[in-house]
Amino acid sequence: MVLMTENLNVLQATQLIIEDALTRLGYSSAMVELLKEPMRIMTVRIPIRMDDDSIRIFTGYRAQHNDAVGPTKGGVRFHPEVTEDEVKALSIWMSLKCGIVDLPYGGGKGGIICDPRKMSFRELERLSRGYVRAISQIVGPTKDIPAPDVMTNSQIMAWMMDEYSRIREFDASNFITGKPLVLGGSHGRETATAKGVTIMIDQALKKKGIPLHDARVVIQGFGNAGSFLAKFMYEAGAKVIGISDAYGALYNKDGLDIEYLLDRRDSFGTVTNLFKETITNKELLELECDILVPAAIENQITLENAERIQASIIVEAANGPTTFEATQILTDRGILIVPDVLASAGGVVVSYFEWVQNNQGYYWTEAEVHSRLQEMMEKGFENVYNVHITRKINMRLAAYMVGVRKMAEASRYRGWV
Repeated sequence: MVLMTENLNVLQATQLIIEDALTRLGYSSAMVELLKEPMRIMTVRIPIRMDDDSIRIFTGYRAQHNDAVGPTKGGVRFHPEVTEDEVKALSIWMSLKCGIVDLPYGGGKGGIICDPRKMSFRELERLSRGYVRAISQIVGPTKDIPAPDVMTNSQIMAWMMDEYSRIREFDASNFITGKPLVLGGSHGRETATAKGVTIMIDQALKKKGIPLHDARVVIQGFGNAGSFLAKFMYEAGAKVIGISDAYGALYNKDGLDIEYLLDRRDSFGTVTNLFKETITNKELLELECDILVPAAIENQITLENAERIQASIIVEAANGPTTFEATQILTDRGILIVPDVLASAGGVVVSYFEWVQNNQGYYWTEAEVHSRLQEMMEKGFENVYNVHITRKINMRLAAYMVGVRKMAEASRYRGWV
């Protein structure tokens, strides 16, 4: 089946690949209809009193893709460009991530249309609490468990947990993940996505026969995932030759001084504005390297630039950075792609660990968290890679097939389809 997704929005493109994956697995058109959209989505309006005493109304969303396997799970993003279709697509991707690493979850995702960079600390607190009040009827430790996402953090999770505890009148540490350690957070949660990407890089390098030491790495994006990944790669002896943020990119063929850049970056991952000699994000993506890690925004590698990509391996730390057509071109050129739904699953794995620890009241060391994360991520990689090889399909479609099967089987056993 030939898929054309280049001119579709993120939800439509995702739905086409879901349909292809389910059809190849032998499921009915009814299963496709069930799984191509979230089972429920709530749109909420949140009135917030701003610091100047004016009232501003914010729009928020919470999508729950499928709860046949268990409660839904997924982050909440604060961003001025959040859309309903984006939240829907992200909830489907969360389902796929959970299926790939075999978690007892379906996918969920939330978002609020706002710009936290232009809001005060207290305004953010009021918005966080207002969002929880608005969605409180459909979330909970056994229903839907939120987590941090774009421009949200452990402080915002703490406010949300506290508000939910007030509404339900019991301690609700297991309502949300990504919390501060003192409120039941897990060791390793802040670095989980980057740790997972690091594990995927290691597995992909082994398949290509490339040693990690002195491997040339380019990272697009220097936020949470990108900056921690740069740190881990630098410490492992790889050469991080390029990094970028929203304003441009830095390049040094002999390797950048990552410790210096980490020290200078601001809380939003901006650092290139401190340098005069920069290159564009477009030029960064086309640098000759062993490993390219898109860790910024979607649709960065497309039909337009796929032929000029010079990496041996692409590991997607961001959501949807490579279009499906570009994926096929790169695969045909022999470039190994570790797709987003696999590569960035480390975050939800450690969120699951946090939820388990909250439920048990027993907490693990950082070493235990990393060991269990490594085991689950490596198993997920092997499952996807084996489908890629045996079915002779690209890694993205293979990941969708592995990820969607658990949901489809659970829905079938429940008698839904």
